[in-house]
Amino acid sequence: MNARTVVILPTYNEIESLSEVVGRLRSSAPEADILVVDDASPDGTGELADLLSSRISQVHVLHRTAKQGLGPAYIAGFEEAVAHGYGVIVQSDADGSHRPEDLPRMLAALADADVVIGSRWVRGGAVARWSPQRYLLSRAGSMYASAMLRLPQKDITGGYRAFRAEALERIDPGQVTSRGYCFQIEMLDRAVRSGCRVAEVPIEFDDRLHGESKMSVRIVLEALRQVTRWGIRRRIASSREEQPLQIEAARV
Repeated sequence: MNARTVVILPTYNEIESLSEVVGRLRSSAPEADILVVDDASPDGTGELADLLSSRISQVHVLHRTAKQGLGPAYIAGFEEAVAHGYGVIVQSDADGSHRPEDLPRMLAALADADVVIGSRWVRGGAVARWSPQRYLLSRAGSMYASAMLRLPQKDITGGYRAFRAEALERIDPGQVTSRGYCFQIEMLDRAVRSGCRVAEVPIEFDDRLHGESKMSVRIVLEALRQVTRWGIRRRIASSREEQPLQIEAARV
């Protein structure tokens, strides 16, 4: 695609990895701009982002006053990107777990899709040397969310995604209520329900460059409880809609 592209990198204490991720993004997708959304990182990540922006014209920074969660950070980045006329908007991690080298294939897939997911669970996808617990947790989370919400995609929880700007307008991220892990699930659910064409491109998911993953069993279980509520409510609503038709059919 020839549309202007921006990659959104939400940051909170990513000072050790940010420079490397920005450098790899510029090498892999030199036409793309980069928007760092920093939630007042106490380790100086915001100041480093400003320094990179002063030296690299394609790097921009959006400062927020406090840590408010991954979802709100992405939503703020989406709003900023749309306001500045970007036609393609990518969400990625700033810790190096999303390989910039996979981005060109994701962007190419937008030629026939509205939303592209960098997928760990389709053929050709892979993850780093995860523990069995982390692997099962992530895989089971995607499978459970897929079943409860009747989503056809394999990687429901992955956070490496590319959107056409028109798709984001249909999804309307401002209406998304989830803040953390569940944000990815709710965004995909809204994309599918709004009629967006969703494609999955295999990626290799790496371990973060520095530090430890912020993922935990508690975070995943909280998300799955929310998915369960959504799924049950949807089935109840669907049953109520079908009931008058069944009654009418019985009369005939």
